[in-house]
Amino acid sequence: MTEETNKNGPDAAAIDAEATATTEGQVANESEAAAAQEVDPIDALKAENADLRDRFLRLAAEMDNLRRRTDREVKDAKSYAVTGFARDMLSVSDNLRRAIETLPEDARTAADATMTALIEGVEMTERGMLSTLERHGVRKIDAEGQKFDPNFHQAMFEVPNPNVPNNTVVQVVQAGYAIGERVLRPAMVGVAKGGPKTETAAEDAAKA
Repeated sequence: MTEETNKNGPDAAAIDAEATATTEGQVANESEAAAAQEVDPIDALKAENADLRDRFLRLAAEMDNLRRRTDREVKDAKSYAVTGFARDMLSVSDNLRRAIETLPEDARTAADATMTALIEGVEMTERGMLSTLERHGVRKIDAEGQKFDPNFHQAMFEVPNPNVPNNTVVQVVQAGYAIGERVLRPAMVGVAKGGPKTETAAEDAAKA
């Protein structure tokens, strides 16, 4: 009877109350911790918006780069579409020029009206052809008197000339042409040798 009384007595009630309070406290603490771990909806929306904005900016930059690249490719295609045709037409123009130059000056002076008309017709054809090519972006490379540039000139021989700066183009054997920023055909030239060094060459020698 004593043991049963102790289990059901005031002490037992106190122990049960304390256990219940402890359990409730633990539950409350866990609830508070869980609530603290929950993300604020506003912060979540802000983070999502920031991520979407970042993705949008990257996509916009990629689209802008694609548009620029496409525009450049289309422009290049238009500019250089006639490259092969223009190169072939330059060969025809060269032949016309050779035909004109093979006729001696005295023969031209003594030519009759028919021959004179023929010569003028050939010259007009050459000018018209070059003018048409120029309208399509083909331009003649200005070489004579310029410093030799391997990007635009092809040296065929050297000309001893102490009065002209070294590596200066002094003679053009065949005219060169460019289309846009590209060389269609380099100018075949003769280059001076033995003259004073150009400023660029002197500076390079000084640096060395």
